Amino acid sequence: MRIIKSHILRLATALFLFHLPGGYDAKAQELLMPERWKCALSHIRPLFSQDTLTISFFGDMMMHSAQIANARTSASEYDFSSYFHLLEDKINDADLTVANMEFTLAGEPYTGYPCFSAPDTLAAYLAECGFDIFLAANNHIFDKGAKGAERTLKIFRRLQEEKGIKFTGLAGGTEELNGNNPLMVRVKGINLAFINLTYGTNSGTGTRWPETNHIGEKEKTASAFATAKAKGADYIIALPHWGTEYQLRHSRKQEETAQWLAGNGADFIIGTHPHVVQNTGMIGKTPVIYSLGNAVSNMSAANTQLELMATLKIVRHCNGDLTALPLELDYLWCSRPGGFNAHYTVIPIEAYKEKPELWKGRYDYDKMISTYERVRKEIE
Repeated sequence: MRIIKSHILRLATALFLFHLPGGYDAKAQELLMPERWKCALSHIRPLFSQDTLTISFFGDMMMHSAQIANARTSASEYDFSSYFHLLEDKINDADLTVANMEFTLAGEPYTGYPCFSAPDTLAAYLAECGFDIFLAANNHIFDKGAKGAERTLKIFRRLQEEKGIKFTGLAGGTEELNGNNPLMVRVKGINLAFINLTYGTNSGTGTRWPETNHIGEKEKTASAFATAKAKGADYIIALPHWGTEYQLRHSRKQEETAQWLAGNGADFIIGTHPHVVQNTGMIGKTPVIYSLGNAVSNMSAANTQLELMATLKIVRHCNGDLTALPLELDYLWCSRPGGFNAHYTVIPIEAYKEKPELWKGRYDYDKMISTYERVRKEIE
């Protein structure tokens, strides 16, 4: 203690002498600094290490009857591994990968459009493939009624316990709703809030629960935004299921909803539902992707095989400040059986647009290129 006092006294004397007329004289220059202080000052570290958080977003995961048949390997087994094998590196490199699950897991008999019930294997595959967050607020979530939604929740909860997969947009009760609306996720010291909501559902449940989040429930959604802010969200990401199907440009209603979401605190708005890629825009400082298109489906109508993967990168600087970089958009193509190969395969267009020789069916390659070039001109 006496030594410390001595050092403090010397430092105070030096400061005093520094402020005397004539400045810092020879006596002050004799001030000695303890070696351990010199060592500490020479090894000062920033409060944070610079790091980048990466989040990837995919569109509608569909499960049509033809997909179920193509994936069947036995009476009760299904293989979906062809879907994203060309994108596994990007999916796994992201800290979080998000997708809209536009089907129920209602059990057998498995059915496609118009009332979807996919094999449990599909959700398990997506979890193994590297998807981290399942979005359930969409128009098909109640296709099989309350029982179908309850079974879907059961599978989601099990994947959450076993694989750490998170979900939002569907809840079986008040406690679960409060826990996933908003869905709060902390990664690399950054707090994120995900708010997933739909314009409506094709069917009802006839019961209070399970419940999804509706765009028209303004009070409920405003409360979710308030909760996100109260819980310290650094960024709030709104994920609406909305818009007019098969239209390449967003509607006035979508824009009005986007304005409301941005006004309530959405930092990013990334939409699904139209089954085609739509144009992007800005509401003030909030980027809006009106539609990512399908992620995987059996659709072949004009523009329905073209899709987007949106990537958000947030940089955490050494002083703790955060910077969200402009959204990156990668065009993808959902090739159906007979096209790229004998199965459904999602293709990163930039990496494969100069490789027509890899296609089993050249017609699919030609369609990919022509759709890609035409749609880009129309929406960009």
